[in-house]
Amino acid sequence: MATAAPSIAAVTRTRPANPPSDRVFFGLMVLALWATVLFGFSRTYYAAGMIHAPLPDRLIHVHAILMTLWMVLLFVQVALVTARKVVWHRALGAYGFLLALAMVIVGPIAATDSMRRGVAPQGLDPLTFYIVPITAILLFATFVFFAWRARRRPAAHKRLIMLANIEIIGAAVGRWQLHLFQAHPPAQNLVPLAFILAIVAYDLVSQRKVQKATLWGGLLLMVVNLVRVPIGLTAPWHAFATLMLGKG
Repeated sequence: MATAAPSIAAVTRTRPANPPSDRVFFGLMVLALWATVLFGFSRTYYAAGMIHAPLPDRLIHVHAILMTLWMVLLFVQVALVTARKVVWHRALGAYGFLLALAMVIVGPIAATDSMRRGVAPQGLDPLTFYIVPITAILLFATFVFFAWRARRRPAAHKRLIMLANIEIIGAAVGRWQLHLFQAHPPAQNLVPLAFILAIVAYDLVSQRKVQKATLWGGLLLMVVNLVRVPIGLTAPWHAFATLMLGKG
């Protein structure tokens, strides 16, 4: 005899419980990520009127809008989980995946546009610096993809999403008007490291172990961040960047 399909509520009940401490910790992480972004972009974008901000061209405006929407979505998604609206959280997540796809498409185009305009921090040429936004969007795409695959495993899912956001805040950190960060750009890696260590510490306190997503994802993020500029200084990378400019 045929049986009725399980209701959405029944399916939701099979989802592992979300510990109350998770709602507090990841809520605070989102607030810290937002503070990082605002500290970096407030003067040049948010306080400058956003769509009226004097950005170089329309492409960069589109890129900024997508990134802002992603950060807003992150806040809403964490709020929905905190309010125990898991069904809404999952439904909105499908649209979030499409937004992430748009970011992955627009990101490299915007990076190439910036390279063409000669954008680079002090001490790096544009061809070398091009590796930074390119690897950032590739890492973001990797973490979002595996977060999507782990959407039925909340512990891994939320940590992978956090890592995706930790990687893309690098552009904001690069605009922090701190002498240490401006004079010694590698020191900017202290910010993502601090976020990762916060997750590691929370894992140890809450679960007495470091989650695999935290361990391997955090290691991947930091290794890429540390080796990408040396790779960007090589002739093969310069040849690739020149090819992307259409001058190869």
